[in-house]
Amino acid sequence: MNGPEIHVEFAPELRMFVPQGRRTAATAVATDGVSSLGHVVESLGVPLTEVGALVVDGREVPVSHVPAAGESVEVRAVERPQRVPGAPLRFLLDVHLGTLARRLRLLGVDAAYESMDIGDPALAARSAAERRVMLSRDRGLLRRRELWAGAFVYSTRPDDQLRDVLGRFGPELRPWTRCTACNGLLAEASKEEVAEQLEGGTQRSYDVFARCAECGRVYWRGAHHDRLEAIVERALAEFGGS
Repeated sequence: MNGPEIHVEFAPELRMFVPQGRRTAATAVATDGVSSLGHVVESLGVPLTEVGALVVDGREVPVSHVPAAGESVEVRAVERPQRVPGAPLRFLLDVHLGTLARRLRLLGVDAAYESMDIGDPALAARSAAERRVMLSRDRGLLRRRELWAGAFVYSTRPDDQLRDVLGRFGPELRPWTRCTACNGLLAEASKEEVAEQLEGGTQRSYDVFARCAECGRVYWRGAHHDRLEAIVERALAEFGGS
């Protein structure tokens, strides 16, 4: 680009996306005089899913704004909690976020997950068709225009990923109501109803069961329950039940 020059400053939360030289203060950016401000911001590395307000010379403008020479642009981070209008809040996670998907489901959050790499176009199409917020660490995927909505997952650690998503979107938490394997809803089941799916030791040791209405998987408070209970308790303590 060798057109009008503008000055752009990114919020601290967004500076990880841009080249090192643009992370400290407002820097000069040459534009082509035609592209929108949204395109300019994305060309510098920041997915628009992470952008809140775009402020030009003190006034907020839409992403479609075409910058003029000499304008000063402030790129703010998305506000938290972020509201996603027009659909029940539900998520779609890509192949790299399986642990996060299972933890969201553990908390009763509707979290679809693709365990196979079906490709960015298919993921974006599913996000749009089912009106799900796409969660990913793939900036290219989050730049696809057909997405219903999206969010970058900033950490590689599941504990931090979960806190990030819960803090950003504030979903209703209903622990122990979803299947961690397929995202289906759980229903109480008697020991007799699930007996043929249980090993002898489990039948003798446990009396309370739930079964997934979608895949039929059976749940009980087994050996891993304390670890899962700790995850649930931490989430409820910090983010509450809604």
